[in-house]
Amino acid sequence: MEQSTGSSNHTRLLSDELKTHIGEVIHIEGWLHKKRLLGGLTFISMRDRRGLVQVVIQDKTEVEKLRGLQIGSVLAIEGTVIEEPRAPGGAELHDPKLTVLVPVTTEPPIEIDKPLSHKSENLDTLFDHRVLGLRNLQEATIFRLRSELLRYIREFLYKRDFIEINTPKLVAGAAEGGAEVFKTDYFGKEATLAQSPQLYKQIMVGVFERVFEIAPAFRAELSATTRHVSEVTMLDVEMGFIKNHSEVLDLVQDLLYDVLTRLYEEHGDELKNLRAPQLKLTPRFPRYSMAEIHALYEKETGKDVSQEIDLTPEEEKWICEYAMQREGSEAVFATGLPASKMKFYHMKGEDQTARSADLLFRGIEISTVPQREHRYKELVAQMKATGIDPDSSGFAPYVTAMKHGLPAHGGFGFGIDRLTEKAIGLNNVKEAILFPRDINRLSP
Repeated sequence: MEQSTGSSNHTRLLSDELKTHIGEVIHIEGWLHKKRLLGGLTFISMRDRRGLVQVVIQDKTEVEKLRGLQIGSVLAIEGTVIEEPRAPGGAELHDPKLTVLVPVTTEPPIEIDKPLSHKSENLDTLFDHRVLGLRNLQEATIFRLRSELLRYIREFLYKRDFIEINTPKLVAGAAEGGAEVFKTDYFGKEATLAQSPQLYKQIMVGVFERVFEIAPAFRAELSATTRHVSEVTMLDVEMGFIKNHSEVLDLVQDLLYDVLTRLYEEHGDELKNLRAPQLKLTPRFPRYSMAEIHALYEKETGKDVSQEIDLTPEEEKWICEYAMQREGSEAVFATGLPASKMKFYHMKGEDQTARSADLLFRGIEISTVPQREHRYKELVAQMKATGIDPDSSGFAPYVTAMKHGLPAHGGFGFGIDRLTEKAIGLNNVKEAILFPRDINRLSP
């Protein structure tokens, strides 16, 4: 319960608290969500942060207060709680007294009391009216579940002695060493928006050993696909004093298993209402080399992928289905990336593959999980081999951290947006973002 923000002195109850106050006169506040006439009675639904309350109005004086009011009007209501199994939460309000706190007389451009279409041809309309559309209960549920995923992630990492950090998003160089960056003027100097906290989280291993960050990252990719956006929310994790690469794989495996099983156990009803697929995971994810996946895929489909270095999108989807059917897991690791394709900060294995793996879930890569090259001389050589100047302003501090001692370490990053999309069973990563940014959209 909380104190009222309206004119009444009564304590405000929230929608999910009504069932414990049957027969009592109570006070609620929220938004007019829906109104309808039925058999001479007026029914309204009022929305607050916990859900809906059904209110039955017979008194013509009270009905008159609703005249001209549109969905979204802010109301305070006092009434008697009556048990009603057909109403949201099993109770409704009778004999209400209405106070209009904020009247809305402009007709809304969309109907938020009905499910909003997520078909690909309707996404622009969905995002154009995002400010109001998020008030739809179905849309709001997506972001409640996203919030829960973030909470589970933090709780998992805090229990394992990780420190949460915040790193700069205006930087002097591109962490990935590529050209897909947003450039901006920084008091006469050129700065870029951070592609990731990669360099900083490795630096911080020298301070805390175990660190993570949940923050935005920016990629200037000219891609208009269901997978890509220009601004993403990333989870980035780094862990020092590792014994081997498998220790890093085990960490991301345990994290994903923990947060997804919790989500499905604690929010099964919401996921069912969103038509999310059934979760199929094993505590240990299957691990295949990329060469093995190429061979299995070619044997199964007859398609020649022998010249492919990385997995194709079709192979990513196929191996997840294969692992689910054969081993009961929708998540799988693809190991053995050729060293020729690795990032400069990855450690090269003895067999000319990178000590790295891709984590695939429900048909898409959600994370790359490498061991880092922590040895100063080897790192500098790898940077120079990819055309990066270790002494440039964007990389010199990073190299300094290596020069002055970092232990064996590894980590990973994955997009919270993509994880939410796949966890819920959406079709486009933009559906899992409050206000998505892509090559065509900069508002709302």
